[in-house]
Amino acid sequence: MSLSTYLFSRFLNLGKFQFLVRIKMPFLRGFRFNLFLVYLLATWVQIQTKVESYQYKVGDLDSWGIPTSSNSQVYDKWSKYHNLKIGDSLLFLYPPSQDSLIQVTEESYKSCNLKDPILYMNNGNSLFNITSVGEFYFTSAEFGHCQKHQKLHITVGVGGNTDTLSPSSLPQSAPSYPTAFGDIPMSPSSTSSPHPNLKLSLIITGFLLCALFPSLLR
Repeated sequence: MSLSTYLFSRFLNLGKFQFLVRIKMPFLRGFRFNLFLVYLLATWVQIQTKVESYQYKVGDLDSWGIPTSSNSQVYDKWSKYHNLKIGDSLLFLYPPSQDSLIQVTEESYKSCNLKDPILYMNNGNSLFNITSVGEFYFTSAEFGHCQKHQKLHITVGVGGNTDTLSPSSLPQSAPSYPTAFGDIPMSPSSTSSPHPNLKLSLIITGFLLCALFPSLLR
């Protein structure tokens, strides 16, 4: 049972002691209101700390396939431009009669060894769910595709990918990488302001605390 559910049930149960609180124990007046504020605070924290998950289409507008010669490192750049976390998923779209997807070890990824993959999918609409932190390696099971840079390496940590493109490796004009978050900026900002939802959370939390603690100290 969650904290908010427990507190709410306790709040409802206090109704049977209303007479006792009002007549016999005046020092507990306002206790039900305080408990209700605690319930609201706990519920708000749960809502604000809920982790949103996103589904990313690998390659964005392009399907999973052999990169063009002019953009052979497209999957390396794609992974660096996306901040992946537990709960997210990767969608690989490709013609099932022409391509496939396998998850491999780091060694197999570097050597393009297609034997004994960790995972094999060939339905043309392959979805990989991220359920843990770590390094994940993918390539095509078709012969010769890995050698032509059709492979993807992602890093999933507590805060998502930590690797970033160095300024020298960034293209002259910022490419458009549409994602669940919208276009990716040219380079990350050195300073960032709090998210509007975070500001609102702090304001409401502060209001509830100000309303709660003075009555407890009476």
